[in-house]
Amino acid sequence: MNELFKRAITGFIYIFLLLSAIMLDVSAFDFLFLSFGIICIFEFKKLVRLKGLSVFIIFLFIWWLFIHLKVSVFSVYIFLLFTILANVYLTLLLFYGKTPLRLRDNGYKLLISLLYIGGGCVFIPLIYKKELAYSQFDAQVTMIGILCIIWASDSFAYLTGKSFGKHKLFERISPKKTIEGFVGGLVGAVITSYIIAIYSSKGTWEWIVLAIVLVITGTIGDLVESSFKRVANVKDSGTILPGHGGLLDRLDSLVFASPFAFLVLQILDYFN
Repeated sequence: MNELFKRAITGFIYIFLLLSAIMLDVSAFDFLFLSFGIICIFEFKKLVRLKGLSVFIIFLFIWWLFIHLKVSVFSVYIFLLFTILANVYLTLLLFYGKTPLRLRDNGYKLLISLLYIGGGCVFIPLIYKKELAYSQFDAQVTMIGILCIIWASDSFAYLTGKSFGKHKLFERISPKKTIEGFVGGLVGAVITSYIIAIYSSKGTWEWIVLAIVLVITGTIGDLVESSFKRVANVKDSGTILPGHGGLLDRLDSLVFASPFAFLVLQILDYFN
């Protein structure tokens, strides 16, 4: 009961921080994910044994460049391309990787850390800023919608997998994940997206497309982070969240999925 209570309190504070930052203004949201980004990089740094502090300095420079300096749209697209390529590369490593990142040279680990964790944390507030072009309400609904879709996917996947799961999704990396759980999570995310569309200026089909992309990339992101923990032989990425583990354990799906979500939103805008 004590462990359950800790998980509940920590979960409440975590959700409260996210929703409060979204509802306050873009600066609060920026600061929250700057803080989250530094913590996630710290946890990932330990997982892969990345040496030195340069990763924090470069991440802060990238953050300043893309969040506050307002670089050209072309520069954002170039950074988006490299971030997505890094995530695709990490996905391929799940199937074909022979040498774990933990055993690679420091420069290689630095680059992956900046694109996978740093890039993911940068594109979350960039989504918020992009949606502000319509209105603050649209930006708030979009960010809350993305979070609700990911949370619904996780919850439905857990409940479906626990009740009906028989076929393993990727047993070597995550023994508890099942295909049935993944399908249940996808159904839950689509239902949630349909409800969100009622309050959004975006169409229902746009939210459903976004939900499908978030579930697929979010699940891959969960597997990618699990692979790093498995190599490091640890259960959690950290201990900052009592009862939940590390912050990266809670944000792994969102961090991995955010550049793909940004791309999908850009494409949907193009067709509208």
